[in-house]
Amino acid sequence: MRTVEHVVTHLILHALVREPGVPSRLMLREAPCALDTAALRLVERLCAQYESRSAKGFGRFEEDEETFPLARWLREHLVDETLDFTALSRQLAERVQAIADEEELEDGDHLVLAHIREGDGDSLWVALLGSAEGIAIGGGLEPLDCTHVDFSALHAAGRIDLTGWRRGDERYLGFLRGRGKGGAWFKRVLGCSDVMVALQETKKLVATLDRFIDTERLTPAARDSVLERAHDYLDTLGEAGAPVVFEELAREVFPEQPARLDAVLRAEETKIAAGFVPNRRALRPLVRFSASGENWKLEFERSGLHSGAVHYDRATDTLVLSGVPDYLKRMLDEDGAA
Repeated sequence: MRTVEHVVTHLILHALVREPGVPSRLMLREAPCALDTAALRLVERLCAQYESRSAKGFGRFEEDEETFPLARWLREHLVDETLDFTALSRQLAERVQAIADEEELEDGDHLVLAHIREGDGDSLWVALLGSAEGIAIGGGLEPLDCTHVDFSALHAAGRIDLTGWRRGDERYLGFLRGRGKGGAWFKRVLGCSDVMVALQETKKLVATLDRFIDTERLTPAARDSVLERAHDYLDTLGEAGAPVVFEELAREVFPEQPARLDAVLRAEETKIAAGFVPNRRALRPLVRFSASGENWKLEFERSGLHSGAVHYDRATDTLVLSGVPDYLKRMLDEDGAA
């Protein structure tokens, strides 16, 4: 998994305050935060916490910009330059408040909006962070009550790949799915159309597993074993209509070091949406090769390359098949005799 340096260009925080028996209210900053050590550390911790979560969805902005206005606001901010960063953040905070009130959410949060350069691109991060009570040690070595940001209470978060959005990519928006209402209501805030087709996601998963196995430099037999386990496990999920959970998949497929595979599957650059039901047909490349030419069509198990049943000669551009079944021999003999 690649490591990306985050360079923060803008950061602002607002607060959504909820108290029993009274309507929610917003506490809004007047200007962006100073980019001091604490601010930069907050952003790094936020990004790391987001990356550590496996249940992510991916998509693009909805086309209806009246109902889902964030895309329009971003154009006004980045293209037309008629909306500055603070004004953008305030409009987004008001939208968060309105939708959170509709959904009757109970917890208050700190809204974090950060514009970040990541390598050659840039992105906008939006998150709702909770807080927790803690104990600090004062200058006189006395215990003091304190409130601190609780990164484990990352209630909702989204990342907009602004470079991909400008470029017209199919998917440039990622968000945490969460449990219950957690992902759905924040998807409304972002205006995300969840592009998650099982066939496409399964193909990306198969390709990612194949690349991962290549990097592990396994013996042919071990490689076949891992891919067969992946196929059998995912095929069972597909038959049962059950969704993929990356952490569970990693434990089943690569029990020796599941965290390594889990990290690759969750990596932002893979853009695999968690929670899809595997397409069983798209799983076939895990265990077999299939190809066709002008006058032939062929399918064989991957393991055949290592058992000797199939031999590929790169120098002569030929495949040699061993163990030809009797019925095919007879058909070939008869055709040759004719």
